[in-house]
Amino acid sequence: MSTTDAPSVPDAGEPTEALSSVLDLLRLERTGHDTCTGTSMDHLSGRVYGGQVLAQSIVAAAQTVADAGLPAERLPHSVHGYFLRPGKLDRPITFEVERLRDGGSFSARRTHAIQDGKPILAMTTSFQEDQPGLDHADQPPEVPGPEGLESSADLFARYDHPAARFFSRTGAFDMRHVEGSIYVPRGRSPLSRQALWMRSRGRIEGDQLLHRALLAYACDQVMLEPVLRRHELVWTSPGLSVASLDHAMWWHRDVRADEWLLYVQDAPSAQGGRGLGLAKVYDQAGTLVASLAQEGMIRVHEEH
Repeated sequence: MSTTDAPSVPDAGEPTEALSSVLDLLRLERTGHDTCTGTSMDHLSGRVYGGQVLAQSIVAAAQTVADAGLPAERLPHSVHGYFLRPGKLDRPITFEVERLRDGGSFSARRTHAIQDGKPILAMTTSFQEDQPGLDHADQPPEVPGPEGLESSADLFARYDHPAARFFSRTGAFDMRHVEGSIYVPRGRSPLSRQALWMRSRGRIEGDQLLHRALLAYACDQVMLEPVLRRHELVWTSPGLSVASLDHAMWWHRDVRADEWLLYVQDAPSAQGGRGLGLAKVYDQAGTLVASLAQEGMIRVHEEH
């Protein structure tokens, strides 16, 4: 089955409690002209989940674009960010936005996510109003549709493991790997490529800004998985330590996080304790909606 001939998927229904919690995280409290604050969701790592602070920083920057008195709406089309320090789950995060430029078509913002007076993320976001121009896009590969693939929710429900119980309770997105799960060992397949389908666990009533921010939230869960596959590792491999270092993404077209999205991923390099993950994201009609890149720290402690 290809991405273009997959049958219609039933409506995702009402948001799960986990998805509602994520949506709440993106309702930041405006505390000043260019500042706002947010809270964090619990995470198995004991530190703030990178996708959360990415998405919150996008929302914070967008607030200052929306109130800039521009003649037309401007949506984020690219972000470039660095994860500087691990975030603390029990502390609020302050988002300080610097208004770099409002031009005729584009706006640029720099956002610092701060805890205890120190930045945990530094990110630049560019916004553009809708405009005509040259138009072409890569086509997706032929892959099975999501309907016949195993849901991450079903997988987690089968295992009596602390990580499985945690993600079963907090997983806001349904993920379905074409090559099989990377959460538990599934045989040897040292390839740096993978494809997976993802959508939110419930319908999302929100504008395009919210859906683009949710794509940033969701993608941080899977960006480094092709590196793990290449080295025959899974998320539960003993001694494995993984952390996002930087993240870049480009939205090419409108996206809906509550409809199936196909991530086509690769890992061109790993060295020096770092690995690079790349992804193209297509909607179920086969339209390229986003491109992503992330480098992360990936280490396997020698005793294991």
